[in-house]
Amino acid sequence: MLKSSGITDHIWSVTQVTNYLKELLETDPNLSPVMLKGEISNFHHHSSGHMYFTIKDEKTQLSAVMFRGYNQGLDFIPEDGMSVIVEGKISIYPARGQYQVYVHKMQPDGIGSLHLAYEQLKERLEKEGLFREELKQAIPKIPAKVGVVTSPTGAAIRDIISVVKRRFSNVSLLIAPSQVQGEGAEETLVRGLELLNQSDVDVIIIGRGGGSIEDLWAFNKEKLARAIFNSRVPVISAVGHETDFTIADFVADMRAPTPSAAAELVVSNREEVVKYLGRLYNNLNNAMENRVNRLNDRLLSLQERRALRLPEEKIAEYMQRIDELSMNLEQRIVDNLTKKQEKLERAVGQLNSLSPLNTFARGYSLARKLDSEEEINSITQLEEGEKIEVILKDGALECEVEVIKSEG
Repeated sequence: MLKSSGITDHIWSVTQVTNYLKELLETDPNLSPVMLKGEISNFHHHSSGHMYFTIKDEKTQLSAVMFRGYNQGLDFIPEDGMSVIVEGKISIYPARGQYQVYVHKMQPDGIGSLHLAYEQLKERLEKEGLFREELKQAIPKIPAKVGVVTSPTGAAIRDIISVVKRRFSNVSLLIAPSQVQGEGAEETLVRGLELLNQSDVDVIIIGRGGGSIEDLWAFNKEKLARAIFNSRVPVISAVGHETDFTIADFVADMRAPTPSAAAELVVSNREEVVKYLGRLYNNLNNAMENRVNRLNDRLLSLQERRALRLPEEKIAEYMQRIDELSMNLEQRIVDNLTKKQEKLERAVGQLNSLSPLNTFARGYSLARKLDSEEEINSITQLEEGEKIEVILKDGALECEVEVIKSEG
């Protein structure tokens, strides 16, 4: 038993100690916020959206968690072995009494986060098949209406309008005003694509003028890439950069280096179209003339044939042939009927020879019992006094048996 030294006054529960240390860590200005540099290991992206991992250096390691509300803004996907710089706070997870870093921000160390995000998304979408050439739609040669997704105040839309007016003013433009950089740009670009897909445009140009990678970043986003891929209308990506490609460039049905170049590609020159239609007209006219000439030559050839020069003679020959066939048919019918008649007469003769009536004619008769019509073939079938019927050639007799005599 402890002496009354006051020691018992300082006995804490485990929870009290944990909470006390947790408060110390969270209120220490050196640890909240804190920035750490290390390598990711044991990374796990939970179905809840939270990220759990270990951040370590060559000597030690520290548990880390980045909740969904913070990691949704990441432009890259963390993975094991990646060197990163994280910012957050040091605290204790009470359930295990384990201290860990709660990460609020994260960026790759040694490589730009935007570049890494670009490469990761490009690799993933390419594996899914979004860049496959055989899935790309053909761009119409002479569109009647062109949709444009871009800023309504930027240089890109002015360049497109200028090119269209110069090349083919009959083409209509339908513009879906969108934000092309900064926060929220991806959503407005996607919405612009959706609106134009609901209209009657023949092709869509999506893009903007040049800028830094940060300015162009909306065109490297996954949601926009999938919207371009799923568009029922062919899409031309026209982001103003000659050498570098955005993710939108890879997914689109065609890539143009600038918005004005896109307009040049999609809108034909009016003079060239007129010349092309002229060539088509000449080709069609020549084809029709050749066709008419071939048909005329064939008609002349047919007219030279004897069957057409002497149609009455040919018809007479056919009529004579019909008469011959008709007479042959009639004769065959008569012959066939004669044979059938002869065969019938022979059969009748055979039947008559077997007929019992002929037997009666020769003096024979048939006896049968009067009550049952049973034919009588033997005296054993009868008794004296029994009545019978005798059938002759010209009638029948009803008789009564008086005496039965046996030849034996």
